[in-house]
Formats: sequence, structure tokens, C-alpha cells
Amino acid sequence: MARRARARGSVGRHLVIPLVMVLACAGIAGGSYVALQRYGSPAHVGTCTAHGLGTSHRYSTDRAENAALISAIAVDRGLPPRAASIALATAYQESQLQNIEHGDRDSLGLFQQRPSQGWGTEEEVQDPIYSTNAFYDALETVSAYESGDINDVAQEVQRSGHPEAYRDHETEGRLYASALTGQSGANLVCTLDEVGSTTSPEQLRGELAGQFPRLTESGGIASSLRPAGSVAPQRPDGSGATALVIDTGGDTTRGWALANWAVARAAQDGVVQVSYQGRVWDRSLRREEAETWGSVDGGEADSVVVLVSGG
Repeated sequence: MARRARARGSVGRHLVIPLVMVLACAGIAGGSYVALQRYGSPAHVGTCTAHGLGTSHRYSTDRAENAALISAIAVDRGLPPRAASIALATAYQESQLQNIEHGDRDSLGLFQQRPSQGWGTEEEVQDPIYSTNAFYDALETVSAYESGDINDVAQEVQRSGHPEAYRDHETEGRLYASALTGQSGANLVCTLDEVGSTTSPEQLRGELAGQFPRLTESGGIASSLRPAGSVAPQRPDGSGATALVIDTGGDTTRGWALANWAVARAAQDGVVQVSYQGRVWDRSLRREEAETWGSVDGGEADSVVVLVSGG
């Protein structure tokens, strides 16, 4: 009898230990869930999201940055938003919106263009601005590309061995094109860590001139550096004293294209705040507040005002 009692006690102890471990793990998981809900999920840090068509799509910041460049060049060339939609769906299928140095045979870059097929030299097709312009040059030769099926138009340009694959990325292409060509207003949002270093608004200003050369040279876009306190609706902690102010001459669609473009480049250029037309994107926000642009009064509302970290 004593032997049986000791056996039952041993079984009980073996049951209690796993139960304690389960409860402890549940407590840790519960605490982690609360923390993630309160402070923002780390899984979303380093991503950007575009909304529309009853859905949303999230890209990593490097993909969002390339999507912004592709869309910027469409805007700069005066192409319709559909051109950007086609280019974005194509680039995601070809390279997942990354400027890769390898591919099928001699394919390279964002669009996996082949030097052997006349797209340019290896160095040229790995330059995102060159390769994007080369894609648009070819796209404009496609009859009725503005109204044609996105997959079929992309295939006519690319001549891919997977002729139906572009269709898989049509929705996100349209979402990001809508945001980054200014069709859907305050749209693109990014969830980012703190910058952690001082940056300069001149860095972003250089990218502006490089990605919108025609509009910059023609005066369709004018940029200046001004005291942040005189043009920004508010000054978040850690922002610099100098703001980049972008004037589009009253073209609000272009203004929203540039505002969303600046947000898409926030990870690369240390952007902490973008404001335009009474709306503001703030890098420090988390949870529900980070999912949309906020409303704000004051500042130079008719210009895109960008603040960077310590600039």
C-alpha cells in the first residue's frame, strides 16, 4: 500500500510540473500579447502599408522605397497612374521589388531586364532609375496600354516564360500606384523604429531632384529648406530645426504623390514627419494611430513639409 501511495504521489508531481510550465508560458504569452497591443507589434516594424479597393497590402521598407521610385518616374514623365500599376505588378513578379544582381540567364535589376536583349548594359539595368525609364519606354509602345489588361500588357513588354504571373500582383500594384501617384490622398503609412542618428533634409532633397528631374527642372516641383518652426504644424521630439518644403504650385494630386513618396522613403532618409493639406504622418505613432494619417492645424498646409531626424 505504501508503495502504491508513493507511486500516486510521484505521478501527481509529474503532472503538476508540466501544468505549472503551461501556466507560466500562458502568462508570458498573455503579457507579450498585451505589450504588443499596447506598443505596436514588432512584426510590423519596418513595413509600409497602402490601402484601397477594400483591402490593404504591406511591403517591407526596401520594397516600398522601390515602389516609390517606380511611381515617381511615372509621375515625372506625365504618365497615367495605370502605367505605375503595370510597372509595379511587373517589378514585383520579376524581382519582388528588389534591385537584384542575378536572375534567369543574364536578367538583372528591378525588372529582370536582359542586356543581351537590348535593355542596356549590366550597369545600366541595375540602375533603378535607368531600368524604370527603360520599362516605361517599352510600355508606351504597347497599343492601348492604358485600358488593356494589366497582365497582358506587362507580358507584351516583358515576354516572360510565365505569361500569367503578373496577374497575381495586380491588386497591390494598383494600391501602391494609387497612393504614390497621389490618387488616394493621405494613404501610405510606415511603421518604423526611431531613427537613432542625425540626418539631413538635403539627402531627401537630392532624391527628389533625381527621381523627379523633369518636374524639378520645369518648376512643376520647387523645394527649399526652411526653419521647421515656421512651416511645420508641430515639431515631434527628435526632429531637426530645418524642414524640406516641397511646393507643387497648387496641384494637390501631385502634392499627395510627393507626400506619400516622402513617407515611403522615411526609413532610408530618416524622415520623422510629413504634413500636407491638414494631414500628418508621424513616425513615432503605434497601434491604431499608426494605421492612418492624423489631422493637424497650422503650418504651411499647401506645401508638403518634411521633417527629418536632427536635420
